[in-house]
Amino acid sequence: MNDNGAVIRKAIEWRGAPMALATVISTWGSAPRPRGSHMLVHQDGRLEGSISGGCVETDVLQRAAEVIAGRPAHVHRYGVADGDAWDVGLPCGGEIAVLVQPVSDAGFPPHLFDLVAKASAVGRAATLATDLATGQTREGDGEGAFLNRYDPPRRLLIVGAVQIAQSLVPLAQAIGVTPIVIDPRGRFLTAERFPNAELDDRWPDDAIAARHPGESTAVVTLSHDIKIDDPALTAALNAPTGYIAALGSRRSHAARLDRLTAAGFDADALARIDGPAGLDIGAIGPAEIALSITAGMIAGFNAKG
Repeated sequence: MNDNGAVIRKAIEWRGAPMALATVISTWGSAPRPRGSHMLVHQDGRLEGSISGGCVETDVLQRAAEVIAGRPAHVHRYGVADGDAWDVGLPCGGEIAVLVQPVSDAGFPPHLFDLVAKASAVGRAATLATDLATGQTREGDGEGAFLNRYDPPRRLLIVGAVQIAQSLVPLAQAIGVTPIVIDPRGRFLTAERFPNAELDDRWPDDAIAARHPGESTAVVTLSHDIKIDDPALTAALNAPTGYIAALGSRRSHAARLDRLTAAGFDADALARIDGPAGLDIGAIGPAEIALSITAGMIAGFNAKG
């Protein structure tokens, strides 16, 4: 999964300025950045994003300046350099191909940044197609085109402001997943207990539905209160949520599945719930349980590609 969110936001902020966009269109071997990664370059030399973690950025910056000055979009391939590998090559032994195109109708039209941002805001992915022969990008797909899929940022909706949630929040943040803690019980949901997380005191079905959970969103229920957890699971199952998990014993999970079956969900829908939540690592205590849930979430996300 590519994290191009910062590039999209910066492109919108710099709207109207001459810019160039560099994109990794293919990789071989130990490439430092995945296919689809962007680096945005402003006319004044400012930049956002990375296409190699620093290995070939200097050369790409020069190519971006040339594109801003009028050179057509073009593709350049980078491998291990003969001389100073950190200047124009990849010391890791990998190879990448990078497309550098103007941010304009002749390359990457500026309105496409808005399109991606709006899709992300409602939990949807956007796919853009680039004709490598012309260097022009458009919405949708196309035979023979380079396709780049922009997934929304990964989010974790934690239902139940319990002790496990206090450990789960920093773990999610450490791996780039945005946590939101949901609990209508004001005594549990406080800024003092969760100083660095977004808090939502609505009932979980309303809170989850309002966030349009898609493939990049996880919902984990932790409250042990069926009046809170069951509506949350119902809302998660009614959306294309990427990962759904529920804390509890095998016995309590079986009872949970019976209730959800009675509510109208079939076996295929219920199979989407990871229960008991997380990977079985023999976890003991809130911190280890939070770690197992984090691992289960990442496994669930990555299984969907």
